[in-house]
Amino acid sequence: MKPAVGRFAPTPSGFAHVGNLFCFLLAWLSAKQQGGDIVLRIEDLDTLRTSDALALETMDDLLWLGLTWDKGPAPEEAGGAYYQSRRTDIYDTYFQALEQKGLVYPCYCSRTDVKMASAPHLSDGRTVYPGTCRTLSPAQRSAQTRIPAWRIQVPPQSICFTDGLQGLYSQNLETECGDFPIRRADGVYCYHFAVTVDDALMGVTEVVRAKDLLSSTPQQIYLYEALDFPVPKFIHIPTVLDANGNRLAKRDSSISLQDLRRCYTREQILGKLAFLAGLQPDDTPKSLEQLLDVFSWDRVPGDDIRIPEYFF
Repeated sequence: MKPAVGRFAPTPSGFAHVGNLFCFLLAWLSAKQQGGDIVLRIEDLDTLRTSDALALETMDDLLWLGLTWDKGPAPEEAGGAYYQSRRTDIYDTYFQALEQKGLVYPCYCSRTDVKMASAPHLSDGRTVYPGTCRTLSPAQRSAQTRIPAWRIQVPPQSICFTDGLQGLYSQNLETECGDFPIRRADGVYCYHFAVTVDDALMGVTEVVRAKDLLSSTPQQIYLYEALDFPVPKFIHIPTVLDANGNRLAKRDSSISLQDLRRCYTREQILGKLAFLAGLQPDDTPKSLEQLLDVFSWDRVPGDDIRIPEYFF
C-alpha cells in the first residue's frame, strides 16, 4: 500500500483557533505515523472574506508548532497553485466534464425561492432542493433575467461509506440533499466541488476534518465518482467547543494560536491538544515526536469535546 497523503486546508478568514489546531495536529500525526505526506492548501474561494496576509499568518502558526507540509505554498510568499482563488481554470475544466455528461443545469432560484420551494427542513437545519429548475424548457430558461447558479443532478440513491471515526454513514441524495450547487451565480465555484477536485488532483488519500462536515461527505463522494476520481478515506473528528459548549469560530475571536504563543511554549500547547484528543491522561507538555509514539485513532473520542474552563 502507498503511504497516506493527508492535508491541511485552512480558510484564511481569521487567526487559527484551538479547533483548527486540533484538526491540523490529528491530520499531521495520522499521515506521518503512516510514513505519509501532508499537503497544504489555502481555501480562499471567498476572496471578500479571506486575505493573503492571514494565509501567511496561518502558515507561520503551523511552522511554529512544527506542523510542516511536504507539498504546498512557500511560507514566505502568498499565491500560487495551492491557493484555491488561483485555480479557477482548473475548476472550469472539470465543470465542463460534468456538463458534457449532462449532469449540471442552470438554476435561477434566489435563496428565498430555494427556501420556499424546498422540501421540509431536515433535523439539522438543511433544506432539500426539489429540482425546480431542472426541467425548465429552453424557452423558459431564455426568458429568465437572473444570472444562474449551476447545480448538479443527484440520483435517487443512497451514498454509504464508513468513516474512520464515526463509523457507517448513509445519505439518500434525492431525499436528504437534492440537487446541490457547484458554481455560484458570480462564477465562484462552491466548496464541495472545489475541495473534491483539489483533493483528487493533489493526491490526497486521507481527509481529516471536523464532524460538522460529515453530512456533506456523500455529496463529495458523488462528485468523486462522477468525475472518475478515487474516493479518499474520511475521518471526521469531534468538534471542539468552548467552556460554555459553543462552537469555536474565527468571527467570534475564539482563542487563537497568536494568543497562546504569548503564554505557552510549543510543547505546552501540543500537550493540551493531545489531552483533548485523548492521547494522554493530562496536559503534560509533549513534543511531536513523543505524540507520534502514542498516536492512535482508537484513543480519539467521536463525540464533541468541551475545553475545560481552566485550560487556557
